This record gives sequence, C-alpha cells and structure tokens, in this order.
Amino acid sequence: MRDLTGLIKAYDIRGTVPDQLDAELTFQIGAAFAHLTGAELITVGQDMRESSPELAAAFAAGANSRGSDVLDIGLASTDLLYYASGTRDVPGAMITASHNPAGYNGIKLCRAAAAPVGQDTGLAEIRTLLETGLPAYDGPAGTTRSEDLLQPYAGYLHSLVNLAGSRPLKIVVDAGNGMAGHTAPAVLDHPAFEIVPLYFELDGTFPNHEANPLEPANLVDLCAAVREHRADVGLAFDGDADRCFFVDENGEAVSPSAVVSLIATRELARHPGAAIVYNVITSKAVAELVTEHGGKPIRTRVGHSFIKQVMAEHDAVFGGEHSGHYYFREFWRADTGMLAALHVLAALGETDQPLSALAGQFSRYTASGEINSTISDVPAVLDRVEAHYTADGAAADRLDGLTITLPEGAWFNLRPSNTEPLLRLNVEASDQPRMTKIRQDVLAMLGS
Repeated sequence: MRDLTGLIKAYDIRGTVPDQLDAELTFQIGAAFAHLTGAELITVGQDMRESSPELAAAFAAGANSRGSDVLDIGLASTDLLYYASGTRDVPGAMITASHNPAGYNGIKLCRAAAAPVGQDTGLAEIRTLLETGLPAYDGPAGTTRSEDLLQPYAGYLHSLVNLAGSRPLKIVVDAGNGMAGHTAPAVLDHPAFEIVPLYFELDGTFPNHEANPLEPANLVDLCAAVREHRADVGLAFDGDADRCFFVDENGEAVSPSAVVSLIATRELARHPGAAIVYNVITSKAVAELVTEHGGKPIRTRVGHSFIKQVMAEHDAVFGGEHSGHYYFREFWRADTGMLAALHVLAALGETDQPLSALAGQFSRYTASGEINSTISDVPAVLDRVEAHYTADGAAADRLDGLTITLPEGAWFNLRPSNTEPLLRLNVEASDQPRMTKIRQDVLAMLGS
C-alpha cells in the first residue's frame, strides 16, 4: 500500500499525478466513499486538468462497484458540485486540485446537502479503509448517468441576489484557464453586465499564470486589464472557481475582509439579527461592522469544515474567510465564489460610487498579508511569543494557532501549517507604521 501521508490532507485529498494519485487509487477512494456513506446516489464533477476525466471515471466506477449509482455532472466548478449535492441531497465528489500547479489533482468530498468532509468527518475513516481494505461486497453494481446542471445552477444563484435595476457595469473576469471559464458566461449573463474575458480557455496546464489569485503576481494581468478597459471591477477566480477575488476600478486589489463585511451587511439587511461567522485572520472590522448592523459576529478557526460546522451551530446566514472563501446559508452553507461575485456586483450596481469608495466603507485597518516562516519547533516558538507579549499586558488566545491582541487594539496571529513546518503570520493595526513595527518585531522573534 502506498504512503497516504502526503495525499490525504485536513480538508481534502490532493497530490501529484500519477505518483501520489492515479486511477487505481481513485477507484479505491470511490469505493471507500460509497461504503462510508452508504449512499444510493453520489454526484461527481471534474475540473479541466488533463488527468481529471480519467480520475472522475475511476471514482465513479469505484462507487458503482459498491452499489452506488453516480450522477456525473461533467465539467464543473466546485460550487456547481455543491449545488448538485444540495439540490439532490446526495453526497458528492469533485475531482480537482483547486489552485495547485498542473502536476497535481485531488478530490473534494461532501456528504448529502454539501455537508463538509474533513479529517474528523470522514477522511480519516477513508484512509483507514484504504489501508486495511474494504469489507467484501456481493450486491449489485450501481450505474452512472450524466446530466448538465450549468444552467439550473446559474438560475439558482440569480434567484438569491436581486440584480434588477443595476447600472451598466463593465467587468473584467480572469478565469486563469480554470473552471470559471466554463461557469462565468452562464452566471454573469445579465443585460447590465459587459464582460471582458481573460483566459477563459479551459487548460489545466495554466499557460498564462497559476490559478491562485491569493498570490499578487497572479492578479497582475487582471489589474492591467481593468485599467486598460476602464472597467468598473475585476474578478479573479481560482482553478475550481470556488474562491473569488476583486479588483477595483483603479486596478487595486480589494481586501477580502472588506468583501466579507460588505456581503455580511447585505445579508443582515435581509436577515436582521442573524449570526455571521468569520475566521481568526479576518479583519476585526468585520466583527465591528456586523455588531453595528445588528448582527452576531462569531469567530472561528480557519478552514471550510470549521466555518460550516459553526455556521450550522449558530444558524449563521453568512460566513467569510480572508482567503476569498464565502459561505452562504442559502447555498447549503457551502462556499461559492460566484454567489459572492453577484453580491458585490449587485451592491456596486445599486450605487453611483466606484468600487474603491464602496469597499472603503468597510476598510478600517492596515493588514500585513500572510507571511510564512520556516520553524522547526512550532509549539516552543508559540509559547515564547505568548509569554513575551502577555508579560506586557497583551491578551492571548489559542483558538487557531496563537492570536495576540495588544492593549491599543492591534493584533497578530501565528498559525501553524497543517502540512509543513511553517508558521503563518498575519498582522493588523490602525496604520501602516504601527503594522510594520509589529510585523518586524514578531519576525525578529521568529528569527526571520
């Protein structure tokens, strides 16, 4: 049995093809998932990577081998797969490596109604089944049928956002040769929208840039195109199009935390007093604005399985992460970049303000962005940093890594990577000089 340590992650299955993940292993994963869920029907989608058709077919065959029927939705974004899972109330599997380079592929799994599958909710059990072997099965095999759900998915998203009366908007969309090139033409088909497409051709080799808009280098082309076309807004999606990043009319990136606040206030206008979930590296302005608009801010750990669990516990209407993931109660608490994009476009279309001014209403502080440091003994470093700052009157919590809140309100978070000996630093303060000073001080303690 091959080593699964580097393949089965905290939230999904992801690795290089074919040495870590191939059709034979994917068949076994499909069989294990069907055994785990006991589902009569499982839906399967795939992204545009060269290995995805073979892996999707192998997963479906594995599920069929344990008696589960498969609904194959073909080329899809991850949130389209969640739509299929939600509307049919069945488990799902999305063959994708999201924003990873071309040599990778993977599987994102969900239970019925797009409920998350992570280490504590199924992945550990699947790994055990792969390592120890599945029990014998002598029942009838399942069958696979295909269905195109792109238009129903687009229609459902439109039913959740009122775009009537929007002023005309010119929108540059960078699909990064990923699945937004497939879904954006359907979702953004609206009389008020003029779309300028960038890299809509589906190409899993990513010939133009990596489909990871969290990295500023991958936004360069979009920023330039927004300025060139004098567009109102730019949208950038990752490879499986479940994350969306925004660029204003000046070609400047909009803080995802500002987007979280913008969408949160819109949802609170529709659902007064509702809970809003945000994670530990999101701007503290989110909690402030949610409170000011009558909502209940709920802080949680980074990661989709934690966000979705806490949303369910508090019946939250919306959840957001600074990484560009946005979760909606009306979308089975799943993350969808396209629905987030429609909310921002609707808000922009309702005002004469440019996006820079609109987003500015939700931006109060200066952030460092995420900075990675290689650390051999992460627990010892966190203990040392906590002791140093709390001795000077700072508050500390360990909800996710270490968060230090300084007496004047500035804060930073040090969060260990799940897979590498890294500490991820995020700093936020009232202004650039204060943020820079805190960042330098913390990095000096880390030896960076």
